[in-house]
Amino acid sequence: MSGPLSRPTDRPADELTDEPTTGPVEAPVRVLWLAKGLGRGGAEQLLLNCARHADRSRYRIEVAYVLPWKDALAPALTEAGVTVHCLGGTPGTPGRADPRWPLRLRRLLAERRYHLVHTHMPVPAAAARVLAPTLAGPAPRLVHTEHNVWERYRPATRWANALTYRRNDAVIAVSHAVARTVPPGRRRPGEWVTVVHHGPDLAGAPGGPAARAAARAELGLPDGAFVVGTVGNLTPKKDQATLLAAHAALLRRHPGARLVLIGTGPLEDRLRARAGELGIEDAVLLTGSRPDVPELLPALDVFTLSSRQEGLPVALMEAMTSGLPSVVTRVGGMPEVLDDGEQGFLVPPGDPAALADAFARLAEAPELRTRLAAAARERAERFDVAGAQRAVEAVYARVLRH
Repeated sequence: MSGPLSRPTDRPADELTDEPTTGPVEAPVRVLWLAKGLGRGGAEQLLLNCARHADRSRYRIEVAYVLPWKDALAPALTEAGVTVHCLGGTPGTPGRADPRWPLRLRRLLAERRYHLVHTHMPVPAAAARVLAPTLAGPAPRLVHTEHNVWERYRPATRWANALTYRRNDAVIAVSHAVARTVPPGRRRPGEWVTVVHHGPDLAGAPGGPAARAAARAELGLPDGAFVVGTVGNLTPKKDQATLLAAHAALLRRHPGARLVLIGTGPLEDRLRARAGELGIEDAVLLTGSRPDVPELLPALDVFTLSSRQEGLPVALMEAMTSGLPSVVTRVGGMPEVLDDGEQGFLVPPGDPAALADAFARLAEAPELRTRLAAAARERAERFDVAGAQRAVEAVYARVLRH
């Protein structure tokens, strides 16, 4: 990491201001946040966190999403005062999204006449960039947040992004690692990418011995076990298969250890089978999707991510805020917020031996865990969701002035 992070973006101070803008758009500014789904993934959780801290005197925010079965966070957004639109069919309906969703998006844009559309996933973002110029009257300004490195996108998605990207009025990246993957040739002349490190929203989250005991009871974990846990979708990029191999190695040194995987995804059955093949199924708990992650984090001794690719995972920020030492792979934006040996350990991706060695080191040194936990909590205080939302709104103000 190049140095301490004291603000949610590293842009010069004269490019970030909390002063009110005197642009041509009068309050309330109508803003649409456009996402692929509203499941429990990190990018979706950011929408909810930011919605709770948006400047409602200045911005009237609505959310639209494409995949009707990914709607877990829709009720929380509604509770936060945000109008939610499902473009792909009836909310909660399994299966494919209605292919007419771009037509519904265009109708929504025409009817609601948003001043600004803030996109969060590449496919709906490309659709918005194509549709916005076709509307009668002034087209909405377009802001896009990059949550992942471009290399992760499928070829068709990458091409759709590349062909439409110059229509963005501004781009926000969740980490410097993500920002570096945006091809300069796809930006408008003179355009810069704003890096905003988002923090979690865990105000009032439980902690201490009572919270630890309650969380372990909820998960059925032994009081004295050394517990490593992770939170994330069960997908190839998260590489939980390597994590299982690492846990098998850890158990040879610490037979009472437990591994907790919180999340769901297409690889769930395969990972259960792999745990059985390794003979560690009794030491591995797959919880499925959980709405109470902040309440479960105190059950862990160590948080981990074995990802092969990341932008800047919300789960890591939540773990650090909860005062957990972390062992994560040296990918994406994770080295920007966690210093090796200071708040936890960074290991190479796809290396179960390195993961197991780091886990064993922490299992054998409670005082080291305590030191790293305190440093993690201190570092996490620099990442404030309210400050991140102010930085995003500063981008809005800039593009609306022009």
